[in-house]
Amino acid sequence: MKTKHNSRRALLLIVALAAAPALLPAQVSLGTVVDLAQRNSSTVKLAEANVQKAQATLAQTRDVFIPSLTFGSGLPATPSIGFTGGVPSILDANVQSLVFSIPQKHYVEAARSGLKGASLSLKDTREQVALDASTAYIELDIVNTELEAARQQEALAGRLVEIEQERTESGVDPLSDLLQARLTAAQLKLKHLQLETRAATLSKQLATLTGLPTGSILPDHASIPEIPAVKADEERSKLTGIESAQMIAHSKQQTAKGDTLYGFLPQISFAGQYLRSTTLLNNADTYYRLPIPVNNFSSGFSIQLPLFDWGQRDKAKQSAAEALRATVEAEQAQQQNDVQIATLTGSLRELVTLADIASLKQQIAHEQLQSVLDQLELGNGSGSGSTAQPQLTPKAEQQARIDERQKYEDALDAGLELSKARLSLLRALGHMDDWLHELHAK
Repeated sequence: MKTKHNSRRALLLIVALAAAPALLPAQVSLGTVVDLAQRNSSTVKLAEANVQKAQATLAQTRDVFIPSLTFGSGLPATPSIGFTGGVPSILDANVQSLVFSIPQKHYVEAARSGLKGASLSLKDTREQVALDASTAYIELDIVNTELEAARQQEALAGRLVEIEQERTESGVDPLSDLLQARLTAAQLKLKHLQLETRAATLSKQLATLTGLPTGSILPDHASIPEIPAVKADEERSKLTGIESAQMIAHSKQQTAKGDTLYGFLPQISFAGQYLRSTTLLNNADTYYRLPIPVNNFSSGFSIQLPLFDWGQRDKAKQSAAEALRATVEAEQAQQQNDVQIATLTGSLRELVTLADIASLKQQIAHEQLQSVLDQLELGNGSGSGSTAQPQLTPKAEQQARIDERQKYEDALDAGLELSKARLSLLRALGHMDDWLHELHAK
């Protein structure tokens, strides 16, 4: 019920955004973005088409045992001359079906495994799209926060330049201090521009994923559930992508087995025919001892054993090679996933430490800023002797504020990298689906 509610909400959002562009951007939850991305993704649509194709293939392999019925007519167009060798008919009906075939059973099993593989591939594709959309959404949320901090930094840098300009003109500070302040302001402006470019790129990526207008998505931080700190030694769920590769390999193996048995086992088919003859525009009765009956019916079983079908044997070799390739690819997928888990585990340990360091640096910068503000308000309290520390100036305040904002942005970046790695490890361990359930329930 929750999924249906989210889907309905997503459709209403699309209509609202399309009908009221003046309201853009709009705050959109992460769950809605993921749902829209899974609906709009071209890779998901391709995977859905593969499932439909696999369903049709399975139905085709089973339906050969269901009698097929065809109708026709051999009515002559002009009067016949001489013996034509055939019986002209007003109507003929033919029934045909496969009755017994061991290879066909393997083909049915191959099609059934192919359908399971396609369904698992669809589920894996949806999870990957959800991961891509979640990563872009979380990053855009962080970048928007960094942009606000960057705007504050630019304003602080502008004030610092003004202070240095006054101090340089008064002869208090050398020209190099003014140039350094201008350099700081230019660097912060460049960083601001880079963040804007990054935000625009993420907005375009989300627009492509969801089908919404570019720049229309404003992240809702409260809709982002906490990403669990999973570890590689936790219980793993088999990744749907690996299961899909294994099922496809099994499908290829069954096809190869069916092709191999085709040349060694008999195949039995049933056929029946009804013929309503006519003497209109022909003199067929003249050439037969007795008149041709109007209604004619025949049926029988056909047994085939292709002992010397070299083309089929070559096809069996080709199928065996494809089965071997699919098996190796499934093994490679498992090995690559194991390597990815090991790599992410090592990276996570580093990223956790880096995030702690960035957080500590931010706290230190905050305390240093508070200390500067206290000294500016109350004085440095170190007396007025020759050994006393000089009184802090507004210049020190601006520098402390700029540094505090920088450490804040560094902490945000460290947290973002940690979140990305945790999401990737969730998927590699096969727990992405659990997090998506939590996402839709939020």
